[in-house]
Amino acid sequence: MQKPPVHKSFLNAFRGVFAMMRTERNFQIELVAFFINLFLIFFLKLSCIDAALILLVSFAVLSAEIFNTAIEKICDIIQPDFDKRIGFIKDIAAGAVVLMAVASVIVGILVYWKYIFHEAIL
Repeated sequence: MQKPPVHKSFLNAFRGVFAMMRTERNFQIELVAFFINLFLIFFLKLSCIDAALILLVSFAVLSAEIFNTAIEKICDIIQPDFDKRIGFIKDIAAGAVVLMAVASVIVGILVYWKYIFHEAIL
């Protein structure tokens, strides 16, 4: 099978991201958090390193959600009826998203703390 041209591969990948945006509630919530972080990066004038950390964990949460959704969809195809083993797999995938979300909140607190309270003191 011949591989598609690079531009078609990117188009397919972006189609997947847009499908997530349209259909997945948790991804939509995480996107809102991402845009809040973008606003805060510019509003608080974060350093390049601090902005990079925030962007890195934000994209990591979004990516984890995409992987979680892919795993859930595959599981639903393999076993459409309830199965404890499939439920366990889905729980593990969701757990990865939760861990990344917790890590991103911790990074957010560590990064934003100095900007918010430094501004409050001035």
